[in-house]
Amino acid sequence: MHDFFIDNKTFEQINFEKHPPEKGEYENCIFKNCNFSGTNLSMFKFLECEFYSCNLSLVNLNNTALRDIQFKDCKMLGLHFDNCNQIGLSFSFDGCQLKHSSFYKLKIKKTVFRNTQLQEADFSECDLTAAQFDNCDLSGVIFNRSILEKADFRTASNYTMDPEINKMKGAKFSVDGVAGLLRKYGLVIE
Repeated sequence: MHDFFIDNKTFEQINFEKHPPEKGEYENCIFKNCNFSGTNLSMFKFLECEFYSCNLSLVNLNNTALRDIQFKDCKMLGLHFDNCNQIGLSFSFDGCQLKHSSFYKLKIKKTVFRNTQLQEADFSECDLTAAQFDNCDLSGVIFNRSILEKADFRTASNYTMDPEINKMKGAKFSVDGVAGLLRKYGLVIE
């Protein structure tokens, strides 16, 4: 049995939870208002695809290829991006909910997170060099032995990170956000 190749196709308002997509390679495809919740996308390949207002919560991403993918206004709770095929892994997020997702040990330099809720996400040992966290809620996000050099946190909120265990040279922060770097010391900053 051969995998399908789908190119330049738009999928709208499809409930893939009830009718799973064909396993294969999707290139330059657009997914609008689709429900993937809980589906198994293991071994799928998505290349230069766009996802708009889709529900991808609890999707199985085991060895899934995500290359140059744009997620806009998507619900993506509990995803393990760390299970993806890491060759060419690249994506951006705008207006998404990425709560409880894992990016453990990924090399995702220059990734853009814009207007995104990342509460309780795990970026442990992740390389986020020059990543952008524009207007993102980082409540409870784990940065542990992460590379955050040249990352931009100036408009992010609710973060806590330890400069002693993360590489942060050249990272950008607003004056208001400095407290999140000093929280472990129990200082009162007014």
